[in-house]
Amino acid sequence: MLDVARIREDFPILGRKVHGRPLVYLDNAATSQKPLAVVEALVEFYTRTNANVHRGIHALSEEATARFEEARAKTGRFIGAPKPATVIFTRNATEAVNLVSHAWGRRHVGPGDEILLTEMEHHSNLVPWQMLAQAQGATLKFIPVTSDGQLALEELPRLLGGKTQLVSLTLMSNVLGTINPVKEVVQQAHSKGIPVLVDGAQGVPHLPVNVLDLNCDFLAFSAHKMLGPTGVGVLYAKEAILEEMDPFLGGGDMIRDVWLEKAVWNDLPWKFEAGTPNVADVIAFGAAIDYLERIGMEEIRRHEEALTRHAIKLLREIEGLTIYGPLDPARRGAAIAFNVNGLHPHDLGQILDEEGIAIRAGHHCCKPLMRKLGVVAAARASFYLYNTEEEAELLAQAVSKAKGVFHVVSHR
Repeated sequence: MLDVARIREDFPILGRKVHGRPLVYLDNAATSQKPLAVVEALVEFYTRTNANVHRGIHALSEEATARFEEARAKTGRFIGAPKPATVIFTRNATEAVNLVSHAWGRRHVGPGDEILLTEMEHHSNLVPWQMLAQAQGATLKFIPVTSDGQLALEELPRLLGGKTQLVSLTLMSNVLGTINPVKEVVQQAHSKGIPVLVDGAQGVPHLPVNVLDLNCDFLAFSAHKMLGPTGVGVLYAKEAILEEMDPFLGGGDMIRDVWLEKAVWNDLPWKFEAGTPNVADVIAFGAAIDYLERIGMEEIRRHEEALTRHAIKLLREIEGLTIYGPLDPARRGAAIAFNVNGLHPHDLGQILDEEGIAIRAGHHCCKPLMRKLGVVAAARASFYLYNTEEEAELLAQAVSKAKGVFHVVSHR
């Protein structure tokens, strides 16, 4: 069992008040809070080591480069990557997906080809493929989502056709909470020679993830959802695939040599990291990984599963409340999207904010999925390692209170 009270001491922001009430932060699927270790890593870099990387021969630059590359090695170990060179730093998971759609997709996807996605994808794993399909004359296809928020995997053999060039799917839905059977999808796709990209933005912060076990060809995720700073994303890809891909951006550091008329690309991973990288935040991300590994991803998963079970039980006791996605905590993550009859999620979000409770309300960058669910928007409470059962209870109490308040106001 996690010592949550002790963990919370590492997160100063959790001690503040909002509208005079103790903060209950339940918007972790959007971004997580940061422990002191991460904040201190940022301060230490800027006060002791600040320099550009890979280019200087002075002490500060060499120190910065060593710490930057150490963070890359930590990131690789965290996801089980075979080599640090297979870890590319980007600005966010969105950029990581776009990197693949440009640098890999424009070479491998042509007229008449197909890209297979799912109906539950975040816009970040949908719009880049729309743009690629439009540019290349390709077609998008989708694995359907069932009424209980699962993928209709029985449709997969039919959808994996001779024209399918890529499968791209989320590991965990940011709306439904569904943990998808990615390993099974990869096995079926690979049996037909089709590579698979996994959007791990929601999954990697909450689940033990090993890319060799999944055998995925690409994995994208973001630092800021897993205790790290904003402005850092990660793309993992198999080495052979990265070697044959062209760079996404041109400029400094991604070259080995340059003439006026041509250039020769740098080795991996720097071939895909043009210009000055986000040095300080990458190093601080390394501190976030250290923190998560000290606690253990298996322990974090067990804690969140228990929290999710408790929260769903409480929310289901509220009349007129609908939860989207599977109800079994073993099949879902700790992001719970829901609606209350007669109460717009934006109104609910504002009322909960007055109680000091931070949730998300809106379409969650999943407009096609919202339409599939028959709603315009939803409220979403999402938990992490520092949240408590008491906070789940405060959420349920506040939702019940909001329902009562809105009922009274709407009937005056």
